Amino acid sequence: MKVRLASNLQSDSIVDGDGIRTVIWFQGCKHHCKECQNPETWNFDGGMEVDIEDIKEQLKKLKYQTGITLSGGDPFFQASAAAEIAKFAHSIGLNVWTYTGFTYDEIINANDEKMELLKNTDVLVDGRFEIDKKSLACKFRGSTNQRVIDVKKSLEEGGVVTIYD
Repeated sequence: MKVRLASNLQSDSIVDGDGIRTVIWFQGCKHHCKECQNPETWNFDGGMEVDIEDIKEQLKKLKYQTGITLSGGDPFFQASAAAEIAKFAHSIGLNVWTYTGFTYDEIINANDEKMELLKNTDVLVDGRFEIDKKSLACKFRGSTNQRVIDVKKSLEEGGVVTIYD
């Protein structure tokens, strides 16, 4: 299976989730948030096509990383590929954070591919970036409407359980 990425994997991030993380930047996004920090990732034909097996090999070689972060663009536009990467990350002991412009409720009511990615995500940062709600006080997100969600607890409890307010 192939996936379209915006760039090579970025290791040693401390701003894209708890711990030391490797970020996988997905290419393609239809949200087009005003003043998005990554507008170069919007074009679905941009970036580069990569075999998922190559990504798995790179993940196996990581040292000192606590998890991976799926960002972009929006990983949910390539949900099947992102879910496969997330499952593999879990199999080698890494946790998974996923950033998306979709809300948790939109994903819950979406197709099976999106649900598969959600179920293989530990922490979801949901919602479109909104410039009029931008705040530097938000932990791991850019605007106050976005939420940092504990996915496992949310699925168990049948409603959104946030980590940071």
